[in-house]
Formats: sequence, C-alpha cells, structure tokens
Amino acid sequence: EVQLVESGGGVVQPGGSPRLSCAAPGFTFDGVAMTWVRHAPGKGLEWVSAISWNGGSTYYAESVMGRFTISRDNAKNTLDLQMNSLKDEDTAMYYCAKDPTTTIAGRPDSWGQGTQVIVSS
Repeated sequence: EVQLVESGGGVVQPGGSPRLSCAAPGFTFDGVAMTWVRHAPGKGLEWVSAISWNGGSTYYAESVMGRFTISRDNAKNTLDLQMNSLKDEDTAMYYCAKDPTTTIAGRPDSWGQGTQVIVSS
C-alpha cells in the first residue's frame, strides 16, 4: 500500500526557511519520480517542484525557483522540500505526490494528506 506522509509545516514568519519532508514507505520509492504540489486558499493546484527517480532531473515552478530546493534520499524513502525566503503567497497546503514513472510526468497517481504552511508575522 502506498503511503505518503508529509511533515514540517506550520506557521512561519516571512523570510523563514522551513523544511518539508515526506516519508514514503510501501512502494519502490527509487523507481518513481516525486512531486510537491500546493493548494493555496482560493486558488487552484500548483505544481511546486518535482524530482526524477535518481534526482538527476528537477522541476521548479517559476514562483519558487531560486527559493525552494527539492531533494530525495532513496535509501531512506524520503522526499524533502527546503523552502527559503518564504512569502505570504507561499501559504498553502503542501502535498507530496508520487508519479507513476521514473521521469517527471506531472500526473501523480498517489497523494499524501498534506501539511499546512502558513506564512504570517
């Protein structure tokens, strides 16, 4: 059974640097690309970042490029998102999602429950 469990969210001050993590037991983690997607209040889903099965390819939304860094540890079955220089508009529910392919596909087939990030002073 695929499980994706996010952690690391919370209330963060503007300019803060939280790190989100996703634990991913229950499937062949090193065989698939992984994605972070966010859903901000009143907005649609935004593909924030993605990483191929071995970390060789990454994707960042323009809104987070240069501020967020995605990484994975295939030995530990974990996916991380280092978020720096947070802005109010980064407030959202952040979801860890699994792609069905080794390369970044943009069509996740499993999702976690999400972790809330609120940027507030």
